[in-house]
Formats: sequence, C-alpha cells, structure tokens
Amino acid sequence: VLLEPFVHQVGGHMSMMKYDEHTICKPLVSQELSFYESLPLAMRQFTPQYKGTVSVHLKKDSLGNVTLIASPSLPAGTCGRLDNASGEPAVTIWHKCKWAASAGAGGEHGFGTWSHTQVTKSFKDSCPGKRLLRPDLQYRTDSLLEDANGNQPERASYNPWGLHCHQQHLNRMSSKHNENKLHQFLLLENVVSKYNYPCILDLKMGTRQHGDDASEEKKARHIKKCEQSTSASLGVRICGMQVYQADTGHFLCKDKYYGRKLSPEGFRQTLRQFLCNGNHLRMDLLEPIILRLKALLSVIRKQSSYRFYSSSLLIIYDGQEPKENTAPLDNHLHFQKTNCTTSHSTHHSRVDVRMIDFAHTTFKGSKCNHTTYDGPDHGYIFGLENLIKILQNISE
Repeated sequence: VLLEPFVHQVGGHMSMMKYDEHTICKPLVSQELSFYESLPLAMRQFTPQYKGTVSVHLKKDSLGNVTLIASPSLPAGTCGRLDNASGEPAVTIWHKCKWAASAGAGGEHGFGTWSHTQVTKSFKDSCPGKRLLRPDLQYRTDSLLEDANGNQPERASYNPWGLHCHQQHLNRMSSKHNENKLHQFLLLENVVSKYNYPCILDLKMGTRQHGDDASEEKKARHIKKCEQSTSASLGVRICGMQVYQADTGHFLCKDKYYGRKLSPEGFRQTLRQFLCNGNHLRMDLLEPIILRLKALLSVIRKQSSYRFYSSSLLIIYDGQEPKENTAPLDNHLHFQKTNCTTSHSTHHSRVDVRMIDFAHTTFKGSKCNHTTYDGPDHGYIFGLENLIKILQNISE
C-alpha cells in the first residue's frame, strides 16, 4: 500500500500517514504500543481504535523521489530485498505521490513539493475539506494537483504543519536508512474520516510534558516550555488547530508555536475562535463537547498509576453545519472572527473528544515502566477541569 501524508495533521512532530480512508499509521514506539495493548475498557471510547502494526519501507524512483510503502502481509521471516513488495497494484486506488526536497525554499518552513502524477481517485471524492486548507502567513504549501496530461488545474492544500512534519520525517528516514530496512508502524483509527470539513483542536494536556526517560537536558527544556505557556497555569496548551471558516470557504490553521505564546486570556479567545465559523459562534457544539469532557474526566479520575505525559487531546467537529443550524446573515454586517454573533440550536452536532499520543505514557505493569505512580494523573485532571470551566464560561 502506498502511504499518503495525512492531510489533517495539526500538531505533533512525527509524520502521520494515511493507510486507507479509515486508518492512519505512525512510527511505532514500544511504550505507545504497550499502552494500546493493555488499554482499560473505560478509556476505549476516548482513544482511537488500535488496528495492529504494519511494516513500512522507503522506495526511491530514478529521480530521487521518495515514497513510503506499507507491506501489510509480508510472510513471517521475510528478509533481504523487497523489490517485489512495493505494492504497485495497490496504486490503482491511491494517488501516486512523489516527493522532492525543496531545500532552502522559503527558509526553515520550506516544504517539499508533492506532485500527484497519477490521479486515480479525485481529491474531491474523498474529502471536500482537503482542498480548502489555507495556511497562516508564516507557511506556504506547494502541493499541486495534476491531471493525466500533467496540467495543474487547481491547487490542492494540506494543513501546512502536517506537510512540514512529513518532509522532516522523510528526510530523517532517507538519510539514516536504506530502502531495504523495514520500519514498524502502528495502525490506528482515523478519527476524522467521518467529517466533511474536520475542525480539529489539538491540546497538550497536563502540567508536565517530559517522560520518565527524558535526559536532563530534555527535561529542563520541557519544564521551561510549560512554565512559559498555559501548561503551568491551566494544565493545557494549544498544540495545533484547524477551523473551517464558512464565510471564506477556507480553513484557518494555527500551529504549536502560536499556542506556546498564548496567555490564559489568549487561550480562552483561541478556544472561542475554534468554535467560530466566521459568521457566528457554534453554540450548538458547547454542550456536547462539555458533556464528553466531563465523561472523560470521570474516567481519568479512576485510572490509578497512569501518567499521560506529553499526550494530546483532540476536540473535533464538522465545519459543515447541520441545515437547521445555519442562521441567515445580513449581507451588510461584517463579523470579526473573535467577536462572532451566536447561533443557537436544539440539535447536538456531532462532536468527538479523543486522547492521542502515548509514547511517554506510563502505568503500573507497562513493559516500559520506569517509575510506578499512585493515584490518578492530577496534572491531566487539572487541565481537563480548566478546559471545562472555560467552555462553560463561553457558553454562559
């Protein structure tokens, strides 16, 4: 299977890849695997479904373009060259993505150019939101959609952060390893696949971010980041965001550097912005999000010994409003993004809240356990409680 970049990655630093419409994959970290394999039943509704592991290898073409190929069913003990395991027949249901480094282009945020040279499945078919992602000014994206004749009729957009992670990850893999090396990846549920225009808020939870295995230098770095951001004061900070703007038809994207600079008041304003579609505040979302966060809080309070260091919480909803929600707007009125009017609806919109990223999660009985803790994760609970309070204030 030819892996594609996951276009709705808003945070993190590892590249998330799209395996199929409902599955993403990411590099396997044994501590995260251990977490998914022994996941408490009560937490399953708040985490992506774990779907197993897959072997992945690099493939370079004659021009030096790099692709990642997943080999889901290699016979046990397969080794040596993988020339015939490239999964070429599978390309008929995938975009054939070619990647070429654009080193130095656009400074530190120069992105690779993705040419979709064999488009057998239109971007439009799979998710209308994909072609509407628009980066903030500090990013640019060069991904272009080509037809069979090599023409470029429209610009296809990725969340710029995901593309940035993907380029860095491919650079690391291709410089360190040859094509024959097999890398293990985790297969996880794509929790945004059911949304047409997925609005995603990635929140780094807790007052401590470093794992037990962190070096002294890394530990000091993480402590400083927490002290200088809302992680210390609120137990939560913004790591990434994309929100569909109905007035422009584009996504507004923010990254972790934006989130780190926010004051507690800036955090509140950004949370409000996440619920604002450019025309009005999505009041219909507040109650279902708060209820789901309260349900998660109740589960986390009961998980003794778990410490979710450096894990994230995703809040997700569809930017495409249910028909009964769309309030008529006066054409002569111009609403500011942070001062939207409100739209009320009695119908709960589909929202989701999921915990992700467990590479530094520790718990009693974990194969990778370093320290055994007692009681629940109070830093995480502190962050959840503050998040619920802020959303309740917005609601009021």
